[in-house]
Amino acid sequence: MKIALQKTGHNRLLRVGLIFGGILFNVVMSFISHKYGLPIYLDTIGTMLVALVGGLFPAIVTAVLSNVFGTLFSSEVIYFGFVNAVVAIYTSWYIREKKFDHIKNIFIFLFTLGIACGVVSSIIQWGAMGRPQNPSVSALVEAFTIQYGLGEFISFFIIDILLNILDKGISIFLALLLWHFMPKSTCIKIRNSGWRQRPLTVGEIKRIGSLSMSSVHSLRIRITVMLLGCSTALTLIMGIVGITLYFKNAKAEKAEVALNAARFASEIINPDIIDECIAKGIYADAYGETEEALYRIRDGVTGVDNIYINQLSSDGWYIVFDIAPPDTKRHIPGEKVTFEEDMEPYVGSLFKGEVIEGVEEISSAGWVMTAFYPIIDKSGICMGYAVAESSLQFVSDYMRDFLLRVFFIMTSFFILIIAYGLWSSGTGMVYPINSIEKSVEDFIKAGDDQVELDESVRNMRAIDIQTGDEIEKMYRIICDMALNQTEKIRSVRRFSEATLKMQDGLIITMADLVENRDSDTGAHVQKTSEYVKIIVEGLERKGYYPEKISAKFKSDVVRSAPLHDVGKINISDKILNKPGKLTEEEFEIMKTHTTAGREIIEKAINTVKGEVYLKEARNMAAYHHERWDGKGYPEGLHGEVIPLSARIMAVADVFDALSSSRVYKPAFPLDEALAIINEGAGTQFDPKCVEAFMDSIPEIKVILNKYNQKV
Repeated sequence: MKIALQKTGHNRLLRVGLIFGGILFNVVMSFISHKYGLPIYLDTIGTMLVALVGGLFPAIVTAVLSNVFGTLFSSEVIYFGFVNAVVAIYTSWYIREKKFDHIKNIFIFLFTLGIACGVVSSIIQWGAMGRPQNPSVSALVEAFTIQYGLGEFISFFIIDILLNILDKGISIFLALLLWHFMPKSTCIKIRNSGWRQRPLTVGEIKRIGSLSMSSVHSLRIRITVMLLGCSTALTLIMGIVGITLYFKNAKAEKAEVALNAARFASEIINPDIIDECIAKGIYADAYGETEEALYRIRDGVTGVDNIYINQLSSDGWYIVFDIAPPDTKRHIPGEKVTFEEDMEPYVGSLFKGEVIEGVEEISSAGWVMTAFYPIIDKSGICMGYAVAESSLQFVSDYMRDFLLRVFFIMTSFFILIIAYGLWSSGTGMVYPINSIEKSVEDFIKAGDDQVELDESVRNMRAIDIQTGDEIEKMYRIICDMALNQTEKIRSVRRFSEATLKMQDGLIITMADLVENRDSDTGAHVQKTSEYVKIIVEGLERKGYYPEKISAKFKSDVVRSAPLHDVGKINISDKILNKPGKLTEEEFEIMKTHTTAGREIIEKAINTVKGEVYLKEARNMAAYHHERWDGKGYPEGLHGEVIPLSARIMAVADVFDALSSSRVYKPAFPLDEALAIINEGAGTQFDPKCVEAFMDSIPEIKVILNKYNQKV
């Protein structure tokens, strides 16, 4: 175990080294491209190599961290982490499903990935940054636009896709080249280093994945959703807090700027000229000079868009000065303007001559922050207000740009989080648990088959789970339990086999006792048992009686065969060993050995409960003299009404009687004995049993030779 853990630790160091090597390669190549203004990026070579060697999760880690470190020389690189993550995912999937074993597959990979990355890259650059980031690309776009008369975005879209195809072509070529020269043994160690058990094949992974997906509450999905939900919630909370603070600070800053501008404007306005300017407008004596001063204030205070000098009326303003940008509609002096709805809460304060600051309103200039500063004459009377507006529109533009950039940045990290959740839950929980589940199922299916039980225990121990947590502890306990159970079953089987051998020995002993009373039946028990085995196996081979013939049936029939003449123990030696032909009365007595045998075995069945094989012994003892045509004894059964075991024994018993010598006859030659058996098919014997017997003549000869009979 210690050596295995050391090897696993060494392999994980190789994987970490591969990831850092891939990151370094990506960053160096990206830096070279950036420094020399190349129109291609070359920042995914390391990602592709790691995907080829280490698989999905190491490749995604390489992709995302490469773009993080790329910010050391270019702040825009961080936004393209999603593109690099797409490369990692697609390359890992492609090497697993399609392979790079044919030039056609390489070109399919190149064009599909190049187009996908080109589309995403175009959206990022145009959406988040508003322009191509590379000067060389900008020059190409400009030339393309002029040459073909297309829109700038369409030209950039086409150029970016073509450049991405070129970039990914160079990248995959270099990655495959590096992969080719890497030692295959090292690649296997790195790829398998992420497993915390025996590495699974692609087929096993897909099977386990389908099992997980079919679960209503998949553990893997729940963990991944939990990680993604927590990270999303954290990002949203931080984003909302950041945006709220930014808005608060921005509005406070704008309110202060507007208030300062309004105060400056109020200080340069002579209250005594307000009425004259309203009456005469631009023709008032001091109008031009005052307007010029107000323009200087507006242009001199950063962030101020409009300055107004207004005089209060009962329901609105009289415009005195309107210092607005040249491209906006201006009010003329003396024009009456009603209060905006946003101003209604402040009307009372205005008539009191109070300073009003930080009023958000929608005016003709858009969304603005407005400040009002009173213009007081020498008598302390408020003659009007200096009003300054500072636009808040840039805040919403900034927020849109900020959210878009955050989205592109966080997407790559979300992919990393999802990949980590899937990898961690997969290798640490889902795969080990499903492997344990499968091995336990195999152990249960093995039943009492010792060979299959031993094999299932070996397969279970070969999983070799090393998660170092409760799952590994559970796995070890299950392995020990399965091993102990198998050994107990083995012990029970040995005891059972010993018991069966003893039972078989008793059966043979009983049969020998009967046989030894009959001077003519030398080795009859042994030979008929072997003939029975030949016939039942022949029937199975030919597919006859499949609903009846099973492994247990074959065993029961062969083991029961020695008892077929057990009823002869009730027949007197005088009749049993009579050298001549039996009289009619003697034959009737002889026939009773079938019913006597049945009664003897039924008593044994009732005494030894559960010995099912004795039921076949009873059938064979009772009915082995029945005939297929119904002319046999003791009950005159016919056809398949006769138990199959008895029909098999009938052929074996008669053939042994024919091929063996008796006190009243010599042994028939083999050909003649076989001919008699064959003639009896369909009358005395089951034709299928005869067919199975006749197809096994070589085996029959072996048995005859074994017992020193001439063939």
